[in-house]
Amino acid sequence: MIEKNTKDNTVKTSQGRDFFGAPRGPRFGGGRGQRYGEPKDEFESKLLDLARVTRVSSGGKHFRFRAVIIVGDKKGSVGVGIAKGLDVAQAVDKATRLAKKNLIKVPIVKGTIPHEVSAKFGASEVLLKPQRKGRGLVAGGTVRIICSLAGVGDISSKILGRTSNKLNNAEATIKALKKLKVKV
Repeated sequence: MIEKNTKDNTVKTSQGRDFFGAPRGPRFGGGRGQRYGEPKDEFESKLLDLARVTRVSSGGKHFRFRAVIIVGDKKGSVGVGIAKGLDVAQAVDKATRLAKKNLIKVPIVKGTIPHEVSAKFGASEVLLKPQRKGRGLVAGGTVRIICSLAGVGDISSKILGRTSNKLNNAEATIKALKKLKVKV
């Protein structure tokens, strides 16, 4: 039922519908920018690194932004995306799309990884060890973010390389997680 008040030109609606008759509210996909019928994204994403990169040419300096995004569903899937854009939002969107494209499946056995594994990428070297139940995520920085988004609850790690480059550490961690095999 729609009532119009002629004194102050206000329109009242009832029964949870807007002026045009469409349903409104959180039950109907409204709020937080979500469109009707669009499913919620099952992945969580985390911005690992954001850098302003410069290209110098004869015409001057050209600034762009590089974003590194980690995406995971906390059920064994995780991915890393790296992209550049003219502004931060564009770089983050592109990196998120690439991360979802490059998902890997991590074998998880009783909340941890099946065996010890190490990998090297560039100057970065990462060692991952399984832990007993209840020990928690004993990892720092990049490895912690990747393992938590992958859904690994109990793990111990050590970054053996001397570099603190987050991108190389993330790539080394992903490479190590790719090496995991489930023992039968």
